[in-house]
Amino acid sequence: MNEKIRASRVRLINETGQQVGIVPIEEALDAARAIELDLVQVMPETPDGDPPVCKLLDFGKFKYKQKRRSHQTRVKSHVTHIKEIRLHPKTSQHDIDYRLAHVREFLARGDKVLITVVFSGREMAHLEVGQELLLRVASQIESTAKIETLPKREGRRISMMLAPK
Repeated sequence: MNEKIRASRVRLINETGQQVGIVPIEEALDAARAIELDLVQVMPETPDGDPPVCKLLDFGKFKYKQKRRSHQTRVKSHVTHIKEIRLHPKTSQHDIDYRLAHVREFLARGDKVLITVVFSGREMAHLEVGQELLLRVASQIESTAKIETLPKREGRRISMMLAPK
């Protein structure tokens, strides 16, 4: 930037983006001072002898816009979270409907949902009840979600992963 540029000649681009041509560094610095802007090297010297490309711009304003642009991309990006909904084989239909409302909300935000049926005690003798419960839940929510992982047993649990369509 400005006096730190070591080349004797530079390819100059003015503040409107028009290419001025190849000029001595002193002339480029004088042009920058005349309009109260900075001379910024945007491309280094190429191996085949082309001089570095320098642009006339307000460096503080440039850095500010660059920072704002990176902030906007961070704000607009969405990190996918995995939300878990736990059910039991004896969960009533009303409670299932209530939890499905939350599942739809999570899917609308773009999150994945892990639905888990937890067994306790003698419920382990009837694992097919939990399997049927998960398949019934999947059929009720198939308009907004796709099954990413089919129901699988992990100890005292059967889990299924749903992702937004």
